[in-house]
Amino acid sequence: MTKNVLKLISSCFIALSFQSSCVLANDNISIERIFQSPSLSGSAPSKLKVSPDGKRVTFIKGKASDFDRYDLWEYHVESGKTRILFDADELHKGDEQLSDEEKARRERMRIYGSGILDYAWSAQSDALVFPLAGDVYYYKLGTSKAIKLVETEAFETDVRFSPKGNFVSYIRDQNVYVTEIATGTETAITTEGKGNIKFGMAEFVAQEEMSRMTGYWWSPDEKNIALTKVDESPVDIITRSEIYADSIKMVEQKYPKAGTPNVHIELAIVNLKTKQKKWIPLSANKDIYLARAKWINDTKLSYQVQSRDQKRLHLIAYDLISDTAAVLLTEESNTWINLHDDLYFADNGQFIWASEKDGYKHLYLHDADGKQRTQLTKGKWVVDTISAVDLNRGLIFFSGRKDTPIERHVYRLETNNGNIKRISERGYYHLPTFSKDGSVYVNTSSNINTPSQVALYNNKGEHITWLNENKLDVNHPLNAYSSSWVKPSFGTIMTDDKTTELHYRLYAPKKRHGKHPVIVYVYGGPHAQVVTNRWAGNRGLLFQHWVNKGYVVFSIDNRGSNYRGKAFEDPIYHAMGDIEVTDQVAGVKFLRTLDYVDAKRIGVYGHSYGGYMALMSMFKAGDYFAAGVSGAPVTDWRLYDTHYTERYMGNPTLVDDKYTASSVFPYAENLKGDLLIYHGMADDNVLFTHSTKLYKHLQDLALPFQTMDYPGKKHSIRGKQTGIHLYNTVTNFFDLHLDNR
Repeated sequence: MTKNVLKLISSCFIALSFQSSCVLANDNISIERIFQSPSLSGSAPSKLKVSPDGKRVTFIKGKASDFDRYDLWEYHVESGKTRILFDADELHKGDEQLSDEEKARRERMRIYGSGILDYAWSAQSDALVFPLAGDVYYYKLGTSKAIKLVETEAFETDVRFSPKGNFVSYIRDQNVYVTEIATGTETAITTEGKGNIKFGMAEFVAQEEMSRMTGYWWSPDEKNIALTKVDESPVDIITRSEIYADSIKMVEQKYPKAGTPNVHIELAIVNLKTKQKKWIPLSANKDIYLARAKWINDTKLSYQVQSRDQKRLHLIAYDLISDTAAVLLTEESNTWINLHDDLYFADNGQFIWASEKDGYKHLYLHDADGKQRTQLTKGKWVVDTISAVDLNRGLIFFSGRKDTPIERHVYRLETNNGNIKRISERGYYHLPTFSKDGSVYVNTSSNINTPSQVALYNNKGEHITWLNENKLDVNHPLNAYSSSWVKPSFGTIMTDDKTTELHYRLYAPKKRHGKHPVIVYVYGGPHAQVVTNRWAGNRGLLFQHWVNKGYVVFSIDNRGSNYRGKAFEDPIYHAMGDIEVTDQVAGVKFLRTLDYVDAKRIGVYGHSYGGYMALMSMFKAGDYFAAGVSGAPVTDWRLYDTHYTERYMGNPTLVDDKYTASSVFPYAENLKGDLLIYHGMADDNVLFTHSTKLYKHLQDLALPFQTMDYPGKKHSIRGKQTGIHLYNTVTNFFDLHLDNR
């Protein structure tokens, strides 16, 4: 035998010891290889930013030896040269001891890795600032190295430049600080933050559910900072166990479960020189959410106040000079209002605002007093986000789904005539980042078969240069698996009630022998989308592993999911876990029409809301699913947080029966197939209690099931070795219970 064959047989022996099947071929992606370096996704950078003057593109990129350790790089547009700016290892070596606040912040932001994970440009394009290992580094272009601007025992977070680049601001120990760059003088803007009081920080639900990661905002002239004061004392304390391999840590956490009190939030403007605070009236009703804040000009601040039931949103303008506030516009809904970041103020006070009031998210132009002038975009499709605005030339650039809901494209809108032109290439999913003046943009594009590629374009969509072509040639790590690569197909089916089209994605084995088992991968929840023509990272590589093993891998986006308009989302209102399961069953009915699918060997797998969906599918549609894997599932919406849960389910103190109907417990007795549940034992988002409560319930019903719990892991179950273990655990479970050994 050759060495390669011996090595392959050895690998098969190891695989068989984990109860997984093995094919004597050397071009199938193994689970272990998915997590090894170099990354099979290639070397495409992330955190791409165009300097405000458009002369440079900066980004972070993982090391070839460890793709989770990030360095800061630069592409110089004029010279066409790419270089590393800062090697994280040269600035800091050893473990990074994160504060609890930073751990929670990264979990909320879904950031994983080490090194330089974020950075900011000065508005003058002459300097960069970035946090590393809890300290703050400052780099002036043209100098030889970065200096450690702030070095303390405490951990600094939310680091950024002031608008004119004279200061760097950050949060430390629940207070706002600024350092003057010229002198190195540090000033505490607030000092009262401690215990339940936090200044300039976003509360839990703002970070996790409202996508508001900050609680302070500089005025353009650098004279004032608007900031929040969060009082967590009204919020209930939950005591949860963080179970680690060698210890159990009892954590008292402020966690606002549905129907319970939220934080008390206030908004103030602090003068940098005097430190005096001017408190801004938010609402006569204190039980509200501060959704957003943004300066209009040097003396006017806009902020958005959302009602507790999330059916009403006010955009308000506060005038610092006259000390008056005026409502610019109000959004209302019979179900809920979706938050967004698409608000742009012009120099003359006019502003662009996104709204779903016609059923789809579109852009509107308003006068300075809030009166609507015109609807800028319209149709049965949605705008994703505004990318750049140049009202002097009458141009707005945005990303959206005008061509298809499964691809995100870049569009150029001419405001004088309403013409909209797609400037990105069909067949790809695009993530643009524009320069401040909208003249150029750097674009990350991918599709389901092509890892992310990064290029620079002008605002007509004309290619200027590659920043990282990430070409699938013989040198690409993925090339070794090209012969076994399966390209999925996309399509649509009608819902059972014949009212709506649902988009699906289907991987089918290249070699089909008889009937094949199926794994249905599901998320199913709001503000998310599974079926996209976009590179899916490790999850997509896992799908390739499965299809190479002989599985059909299928996903469908049910009603309630994103980018199809508000009417597509609304059926889940007061009824989570109902229409979603109905639509997933419609997908299975479609699968049963395929001659290569074994209708008796269909499994379902999901994580978080997908874990909830896996449970509801197993409990409510057991005739369609033979096996299921539920990861970190919500089991009772009464245990989940206020802003997310009440948005869709209402307040449990008013509609408790709806919560009972949407929990998994009334249906658990109907479990027929094989079930595996896994959960991180230190999860602070979907608390481990969700699973332990279900464990007890299933045991009381004497229903068999399996568990795999991860000591010390949060909601995302991070870590390379843990990832290998998790993917193997899920795969082995389906191999055994769908008889694919």
